[in-house]
Amino acid sequence: MAANFPVPVPIARRDDRHHEVHPPKVELFDVEAMTNIDPKGFVRTVDEYRHTEHGLYMARPVDGHRRIAYFESLLLPELGLRVSKWQANPGFDLGHDFYIDIVDITDGPIWRTKDLYLDILVRTGHDLRVEDTDELLAALRIKLIDQSAAQRALERTHRSVDGISRHGYDVDGWLNGLGIATKWQKR
Repeated sequence: MAANFPVPVPIARRDDRHHEVHPPKVELFDVEAMTNIDPKGFVRTVDEYRHTEHGLYMARPVDGHRRIAYFESLLLPELGLRVSKWQANPGFDLGHDFYIDIVDITDGPIWRTKDLYLDILVRTGHDLRVEDTDELLAALRIKLIDQSAAQRALERTHRSVDGISRHGYDVDGWLNGLGIATKWQKR
């Protein structure tokens, strides 16, 4: 039986592009199989999974992407965050050092994230920006998420922005201050 999702609704973005609001994206992290199933259902091979005291670390290549070559993510269930470092292909500047998804996380043999629309992009030592507030509000309006999920997303975003800003736009410094050790690969 096919899932009955609401019809996507076009919304205007601040740059006047239009796009459709999608249901929350779900991603799976199968530690035993060493795979990551992206929101479109593509199964990706993972180079490394590592359980940490505060969550799950993942590293994998990004095949076929024009700008991104590799990325690492740290899933932090207690904070409701997926903190990622993307590595660009030669000749590309991604415009950020960290990409933070605001998510709900379920752990287990297969970890699961459910995206809550908001993202924080951080340039270490410089600044940050929050993206996709328009998507969050549109998703709430057409009932793709409920008020509780929207409130969690906003609270997590505000807490993260405050902490990262207070640490000089240093995501690792902020997480270390919370007792969360970060260990990223150097490629």
